Amino acid sequence: MRAMALMAVVPLTLNLMACQSSPESMPRIVEKLDLERFMGDWYVVGNIPTFIERGAHNAVETYELDGKDRIATTFRFRDGSFDGPIKVYRPTGFVSNESNAIWGMQFVWPIKAEYLVLFLDDDYQRTIIGRSKRDYVWFMARKPEISTAEYDEMLSVAADAGYDTSLIQKVPQQWPEP
Repeated sequence: MRAMALMAVVPLTLNLMACQSSPESMPRIVEKLDLERFMGDWYVVGNIPTFIERGAHNAVETYELDGKDRIATTFRFRDGSFDGPIKVYRPTGFVSNESNAIWGMQFVWPIKAEYLVLFLDDDYQRTIIGRSKRDYVWFMARKPEISTAEYDEMLSVAADAGYDTSLIQKVPQQWPEP
């Protein structure tokens, strides 16, 4: 039984090790992030997905302050379709600079994946999270849908940060009307 559990953890650990920061040039990050305003639900509306996110529908990342520099995170989505099984991950974010825009996101101890807040609109309604390696990026919004103009602006920001925007995919979001 223990060997089976180890076999399940090893691939995840190896993939997360690949997510650690590298000596790539640091993209421009937001100057100052108000952590309290940033907390709450963020719908993932576009991304270059990690292996666990491929096929994600209704992806939502939720942040909650857990101390001064710790962020309790819940990432949940439906796997493969809108009625697929719900997947939930609970990494911890660790704020690592004065601007609050650089975090280490820890899925498995002791590995912390780089998490950079590259863009945040003035109203804290849209954000882009990225990495120095430009291998993954996440477009997130407070609503499950954003306008084409807002999405195109985010694509432009990602391109300016050095991302290959042809790799960015829209994440399907379909929620009942409130």
